[in-house]
Amino acid sequence: MDIADWLRELSLERYAETFRDNAIELEVLPELSEADLEKLGVLLGHRKIMLKAIAALGEPAPQPVAEPTPSRGNAAERRQLTVMFCDLVGSTALATRLDPEDLREVIGAYHRCVADTVARFAGFVAKYMGDGVLIYFGYPRHMRTMRSGRFGPGSPSSTRSAGSPRRSG
Repeated sequence: MDIADWLRELSLERYAETFRDNAIELEVLPELSEADLEKLGVLLGHRKIMLKAIAALGEPAPQPVAEPTPSRGNAAERRQLTVMFCDLVGSTALATRLDPEDLREVIGAYHRCVADTVARFAGFVAKYMGDGVLIYFGYPRHMRTMRSGRFGPGSPSSTRSAGSPRRSG
């Protein structure tokens, strides 16, 4: 089909010579605006008919929509991560009262107690920092049954169960 045939289908063949003189072919039609058609001398009603027909030319035929298939390949996955930091309450006072070796034993017992408790709740000890412990729940893998909120209130309030410190006199 050429431009003259297209115009004939619209009963607007009277513009065929104008379109030909201005080198307007079928492939140019989608780029024409109402202002362009007006410059060519196309009447308002005919411009509207042409613009509607041009829009219809540009519409792709409806394609069947394929069902998306779930892919686990390289797709990112969102995971919940709970971060907790806990430290030994009163460690500064202990540091002034205890011998450094005894304080080291107390903090070591505290770290072991925290690590055991974290492990019971499927947590991960990320880092020991002095008397503090940085803990992740849900890392390195997501734990659906994880209840990190139970760790805080159930955490040990003292390290006596892990061993009593010796006092230096």
